[in-house]
Amino acid sequence: MPSCSLVTSGFTQPHSGRSQRGKAVRCPAPHKVGSLRLARHLQKEAQSQHNNSEFTEDQKKTIAKIATCLELRSAALQSTQSQDEFKLEDLKKLEPILKNILTYNKEFPFDVQPVPLRKILAPGEEEHLEFEEDDEEGGAGAGSPDSFPARVPGTLLPRLPSEPGMTLLTINIEKIGLKDAGQCIDPYITVSVKDLNGIDLTPVQDTPVALRKEDTYVHFNVDIEIQKHVEKLTKGAAIFFEFKHYKPKKRFTSTKCFAFMEMDEIKPGAIVIELYKKPTDFKRKKLQLLTKKPLYLHLHQTLHKE
Repeated sequence: MPSCSLVTSGFTQPHSGRSQRGKAVRCPAPHKVGSLRLARHLQKEAQSQHNNSEFTEDQKKTIAKIATCLELRSAALQSTQSQDEFKLEDLKKLEPILKNILTYNKEFPFDVQPVPLRKILAPGEEEHLEFEEDDEEGGAGAGSPDSFPARVPGTLLPRLPSEPGMTLLTINIEKIGLKDAGQCIDPYITVSVKDLNGIDLTPVQDTPVALRKEDTYVHFNVDIEIQKHVEKLTKGAAIFFEFKHYKPKKRFTSTKCFAFMEMDEIKPGAIVIELYKKPTDFKRKKLQLLTKKPLYLHLHQTLHKE
C-alpha cells in the first residue's frame, strides 16, 4: 500500500498502516509533499462522510489537529518573526501520532483545534477570507457587522426519546460576555459532557456560528439537547462549554475560554457561570478565571420529565 510521509524542512518519516476494517489507509504518494498539501489531504480525510471514511470520529479529530499543526508550521516557515513559531521540534512530535493513528489514545500535545469545515489550500491557490485583519489587534472590531453568515453549520443533535421516570435536559445558550466580543470571528461553542477523568459521556456538539455581536456580548440563543438522561450521568460529571473563534492570520480555530456546569447546578431556570482561561481543563484541577470583570456565560435550563 502507499506510504504517508510528514515532509517539512528536511523532516521525512514514512508511515503505513491498515484500518481496523482491513482496508488500506489512504495516504499521499511516497514522494515529498509540502506541509500545506499534506494538511489539505489530512483535512479532507478528517471531513469525509461516515460511510466513506476508514477512521473513527476521534481519529478524524486527531487527524484534523495534525492538519492544523502543519498549517502552523507552514506559517512559521514564511514568518520573519521568531516568537510563537511552530518549530521543527514540535512537528516531530506529530510523527508517532500519525504513524500510530489507529491506536493513538493519548492527549494531543498541542492546544489547537480542528478547523471546522474550512478549506485548506495548497500553495498556489488563493483563499478569500471575509476578514483580513488580526482579530487580536482589533481589526475585526467596530468595522465588522453585528451579524454574520453561519459558515460553521453546527453539529446539534435532537432530543432523546423520553422514558418514564427519566429526566432530559435542554440548555439554551443565550450569550457569553467577553471584553473583546466584537473582535471574535466565526465564534461558536463546543458542548461536551465529561466524567471526572475527562472522558466523553455523550456525543460532542458544536453550535452554529453566533447570531450577532453586541457590545461585550456574543449572542447565540441556541438549544442544546444533552444526549443522556440526567439520572444516567455518572457522579462527578460536568457539562463543558468551549468558546472558539477563527484567527485568519494564523488560519486556524482557537479555543478562547471555557466554562462548565456541574451536576448540582442542573436546575430549571436561568444560570450564569464563570469563564476560565484555556487550555480546557476537563479534569477541573487547575482552573484560572478568564477575567475579574463580571462577564459570564448565560444559560437557561429546561428539564423534561414524564
